[in-house]
Amino acid sequence: MLDGARYGTYTLRTASVRGDSARFRGEPRRDGLLTARFGTADSALVLVALAGGRRGGEAAHLAAADACRWIGGAVARSHLRLSEDIRAGRRSDLKSGLHRLTDRTYGKLRARAAELGVAPDAYTANLRCLLLSADPACRTRVFFGVGGGGLFRLRDGLWQDLEPVVQDLEPVVPAAAEGTRPGDEPEEGPDGDRLTMDLQITSAPAEETGGPPEPAAEPFRFRASVARPGDTLMLCGSGLAEPMRGEPELPAELADRWGSGGAPGLPAFLADVQLRVKGYADDRTCAAVWEA
Repeated sequence: MLDGARYGTYTLRTASVRGDSARFRGEPRRDGLLTARFGTADSALVLVALAGGRRGGEAAHLAAADACRWIGGAVARSHLRLSEDIRAGRRSDLKSGLHRLTDRTYGKLRARAAELGVAPDAYTANLRCLLLSADPACRTRVFFGVGGGGLFRLRDGLWQDLEPVVQDLEPVVPAAAEGTRPGDEPEEGPDGDRLTMDLQITSAPAEETGGPPEPAAEPFRFRASVARPGDTLMLCGSGLAEPMRGEPELPAELADRWGSGGAPGLPAFLADVQLRVKGYADDRTCAAVWEA
């Protein structure tokens, strides 16, 4: 999968490719990827969702696709409030609201596992997302999710690892239902909203009307940062995060390719994501944001 867009002051590139090990075994790509825009003009909100199915699971690719679709539907229903919170810099509201939407997504994954008659950990996925405002005056970039992967920033020629420290994170538990938070808004959005795929947002999921979902095993991860001109922010799954942290040659090569001249074209970006590193053969899924 390959996608790209330009909004406000940034250029977005996303790609997801099957790893060498999966190609050798004739298995499907376990990673899922969704890019979607909700709303129009400066209030529009861009979501990038990356999901990685658990290794060894026969339905790992289906769980990853479900995780992307369900978090996309949740963000779609809440995009007006989320867009306002990002533009106003309401970090606490964003964190609690996105925590709640993530809870619901994992609740749906557990419900789907029960339908299939398998253990919850057999039908789940790592989920990592970026929210980007289309407003040129807003440079706040929001990351949230659950599970492994990487969040890196290329600034002044050097990569910075922005991954939230695990011991400082909160577990994924149901958010308190006080007041109106993202996820409480009406199901239908205003006319003119556009999605890149069917996110099943026409009616509320059945489990959202019952009791609170059970906690996920992984902690909830959240970070809101302000971009500077010239920055490149990269969100990736474990298949790319592991060599980025374990093999200095890969981040050095990407810094050389991405550090000047702006965002690459789609074919060049796809080639960059597939740079081979000995000993690393998992799927590669990545989203990168170049700041003008």
